[in-house]
Order: sequence, then structure tokens, then C-alpha cells
Amino acid sequence: MVYMIDGHNLIGQLPDISLDDPNDEALLVQKLNGFAARTGKQILVVFDHGLPGGTSRMSTRAVQVVFASGRSSADRVMMERIKKIPDPRGWIIVSSDRDVQASARLRRMGTMHSDEFAKLMQSPPRPVIDVGEASEVNISSSEVDEWLDLFGGGQERGK
Repeated sequence: MVYMIDGHNLIGQLPDISLDDPNDEALLVQKLNGFAARTGKQILVVFDHGLPGGTSRMSTRAVQVVFASGRSSADRVMMERIKKIPDPRGWIIVSSDRDVQASARLRRMGTMHSDEFAKLMQSPPRPVIDVGEASEVNISSSEVDEWLDLFGGGQERGK
């Protein structure tokens, strides 16, 4: 699953990044890299008005960063890309723009509002519970006594 995200829409929903901050895009990319590392998902984030436009050097393996040219917008770039994606069902489009979401739904892509994705990003990772071999370990009382003697716990059991 790949997320295509309108970056400035998302920044507007995050409590710890301001659209007035000159480094808001870089801060968001850092957060997205953390999210991608936690979830194993790929992300394409599109921002408005980057000069000269196109793929940014901020891109990483997990997070591709694209700026719309001065004559375009993130919404327009996203709608153009949505039309060209060969496997649309493998994508979720994150935007608060109705036209972008409508374009995605026409291609049967998943959609998510920016505020929903912001909540998803801020939620803690799910705990990993390993119920493999360790849950099937049976220790006899003599083995417990041996370990307690070895680690000095024997005195507490009345030894």
C-alpha cells in the first residue's frame, strides 16, 4: 500500500508543525519517514509551489517528496498522477480536497482526509506480542530452585 499525501493539507492538521514555519516541509518529511519506518508503507508527499518543481532531494527510499512548480498546485499534480498510476487499488490518497478525492474514487483508490491521517500518524504503534515458543515453556520446580540458587534468590524461598 502506498500513500499519496497533500503535504500542506496534512501540516495544517498537525499540532506540532505550523504552515508559517519556513521548515514545515522538512519537518513533515521527518515525521513521514518515522511513520514509514514503523508501518513499512511507502509514501509520496506532494507540496505546493516548489521551485523549480519536481522530485526533491529530501526524498528517501520510503518517502518520495515532490513539489508542484510555481504555475501548478499539489492538487493538480496529485490529480495528474492519480490518472496515470497503473495499479490504483494499491494506493490511498490523503487530501482534504474534494476534487482530488473524487479523482481517486473514480479510479477505485482508497481515500482519507488529512485530519484522519494526522490521527493515524500520531497513534502509538501496536504492541508486538510474541506468543511463539516462549509461551510453551514448562519449568519444573527443581529447575526453578536451581535458577534461584544460581541467581541468589534461594534465600527468599526459605532456603
